[in-house]
Amino acid sequence: MAGWRDRFGGRIAVLLVGAAALLSIVAGIGGIITEPVARLPFVALLPEGATELAGFTGAVTGFLLLIAAYGLRRGLRAGWYAAAVLLPLTAVQGLVGSTVAGPPLLGLSLAALLALAINRRVFSGEVDLTTTQWASVAGLVGSLGYSTAGAYALADEFTNVTTITDAVYFSVVTASTVGYGDVTPTSTVAKWFAMSALVLNVASFAVALGVLFTPIIEARLTNALGRMTDTDIELLADHIIVLGYGELTEPLIDELLEADTDFVVVTPDEAVARALRERDGVRVLTADPSDEEPLERAKVGSARAVVAATNNDAEDALSILTARQLNPEVIIVAAATERENVNKLKRAGANTVISPATIGGHLLVESALGASDTEAVAERLLEDGDAADR
Repeated sequence: MAGWRDRFGGRIAVLLVGAAALLSIVAGIGGIITEPVARLPFVALLPEGATELAGFTGAVTGFLLLIAAYGLRRGLRAGWYAAAVLLPLTAVQGLVGSTVAGPPLLGLSLAALLALAINRRVFSGEVDLTTTQWASVAGLVGSLGYSTAGAYALADEFTNVTTITDAVYFSVVTASTVGYGDVTPTSTVAKWFAMSALVLNVASFAVALGVLFTPIIEARLTNALGRMTDTDIELLADHIIVLGYGELTEPLIDELLEADTDFVVVTPDEAVARALRERDGVRVLTADPSDEEPLERAKVGSARAVVAATNNDAEDALSILTARQLNPEVIIVAAATERENVNKLKRAGANTVISPATIGGHLLVESALGASDTEAVAERLLEDGDAADR
């Protein structure tokens, strides 16, 4: 129950933060292109520039908050901190803004803050960047810092550079290769510096974009091929892991979908994974279910139960053994294709093993002896099997 509450609360928090981000963008753009409307009485006491600043910064804050919402969607603690910093800003922007979206933005921002505070423990993931990605970020920050510091130090040798804001403006315009022409070097030293800043900033931007966004593109391609991405599994908790895929797995998936239960299918068959991925609500991880790494990715440590129901008892036994080693407390249910393998699967770590062949034989005998309600017989056999396991 706690896992369900955490999952539901986390989704509510992500939804509210995303809605606040979109409304902040709308309010910011509206404040720029529309005429001011009546504001709260005390806002009239503030400088006129406060309202204008709220309008111009609202869109920027909204876009940054969208990035934070993406981090929250992945369960990242960094996303939680970013949203916790940005939401008060959107609340203030809604309070002092001059559009009709201001009051709703204020209320939505406060509601999102409350949801974040209540569900803080849900967002505990760490930012998992490689050494190369961290190096690209450091290079980007360093090149921008170099061009900003250099422009400010050589302010007398540039036109229209008098403050640190002017230096930052020069740095960003140079890095983006826009070149408005309003800030230009007037000496040989300044020209050499401007050229070096241009080369370093463009190169660092290009490297950073490639290194940081390539994994996202690969994830989209992975998703198209039927594999499971990290985004799909970040908020999984109290779910069911289905090890492998066979004839018995299909009705099992139908039952899980009908019960609206979160589950993950781990199968090495890419064709099966692609077919399952096309069905709404089915998460698939393309990997060997007997390996530790994919089961750890599928969060076997927080799973409610594990089910192994393929047509290969030997493969099921290996998968069950791996799952039991990774989570000694999880409930494992298996289906034995051969009757003689029931005890073997139990020794591998399954709590309950059901033999469809045995159940089918009992049903046939009961029906031959005159039983009219075979469904009731099946339920009784399952109850007897559970009692025997206990």
